[in-house]
Amino acid sequence: MKKLVSMAAALIAIAGMAGCASMSESPVKTVDGVLVGAGGMTLYTFDRDTTGSGKSVCNGACATNWPPLAASTAPGGNYTIITRDDGKTQLAYKGKPLYYWIKDTKPGDKTGEGVNQVWRTARP
Repeated sequence: MKKLVSMAAALIAIAGMAGCASMSESPVKTVDGVLVGAGGMTLYTFDRDTTGSGKSVCNGACATNWPPLAASTAPGGNYTIITRDDGKTQLAYKGKPLYYWIKDTKPGDKTGEGVNQVWRTARP
């Protein structure tokens, strides 16, 4: 019985450590000087978002073309969470909400850079 309890405690400890490792992983990485999210897809900022306001002004059709980087927790450092008008949460870097561009189809694409002179590739 004592051996079974020790084994259970060890499994619980291992599971707890695995959870901590995944919590500390950032959903954003830097590749070739650009911030990328899931699958290595380029992230963008929107000039019309006010830095540090905690809001995104890209909603509705805008958010369909520029999907927000959804996140429920921030990895810390320069990252924060904002709450969008629809109540969902989005990751921001240095106070600017982060977005994907629907026309980027593979990792490394940066086709959103400069769209309408208001979209910028996110950089660290």
